[in-house]
Amino acid sequence: MTDVGLLLQIADAALDQASTLVTEMTVGAVRAKGDRDMVSEIDLAVEDRVRSFLQKETPEIGFLGEENGGTGVDGPLTWALDPVDGTANLVNGLPLCAVSLGLVDHNRSVLGAIDLPFLRRRFRAAEGHGAYADDQPIQASHTKALGEAIVAIGDYAVGARAQERNVRRLALTGLLAERALRVRMLGSAAIDLVCVASGKLDASITLSNHPWDMAAGVAIAREAGAVVMDLDGSPHSLRSTATVVTAPGLREDMLQLLDGL
Repeated sequence: MTDVGLLLQIADAALDQASTLVTEMTVGAVRAKGDRDMVSEIDLAVEDRVRSFLQKETPEIGFLGEENGGTGVDGPLTWALDPVDGTANLVNGLPLCAVSLGLVDHNRSVLGAIDLPFLRRRFRAAEGHGAYADDQPIQASHTKALGEAIVAIGDYAVGARAQERNVRRLALTGLLAERALRVRMLGSAAIDLVCVASGKLDASITLSNHPWDMAAGVAIAREAGAVVMDLDGSPHSLRSTATVVTAPGLREDMLQLLDGL
């Protein structure tokens, strides 16, 4: 199935079910998932529901979920789901969380749908068809100087080698503190990316690149006119080492900053 219009409708229907679960379920039991990471009953319920729905609607497309891994991912197309991006926020009653569903074609994000259940906003895009917040087209900002930019950064690392991995993250924070207008850490990569896509943020830098985190937001940001790249400025794919999304006018300033890491 390659009809992106139909696939967006299917993604929308999946997110309708997911959003209902997020807003109507209680958080329930929360268990540790490694050092300072967690999974809630809502995460698991959303992933199970969306996986079952998509396997019924698009059996020819593989599925990869953050919590329970992949099925049928050897083909060219794979759905990538983060059932709750921002679980720590959700568990603590913060409304900054999202359900993020992307479609990947040979390591390139080609479709994305992201729902913000508690903010009642939905973002969607398909390659070549533009990007939208609800039914309104969105566009990346026109900011051209880092000193005028609000930049989001991804969470600091936890788990194995966290101290080592955070050396670069802390260095990035320091560089941005010196040069950007403001630095933000919202706790959800999906929200960072749709905020860049809609011009609410001017850039987002995440020093990781998990497909469930990035597939949907990358597709939406790219269709909204943002530059989506790796640390070295090469085009972003799921093989990239990081995810840098920026207003077009900030590309050179951002590459100069990243060269200092």
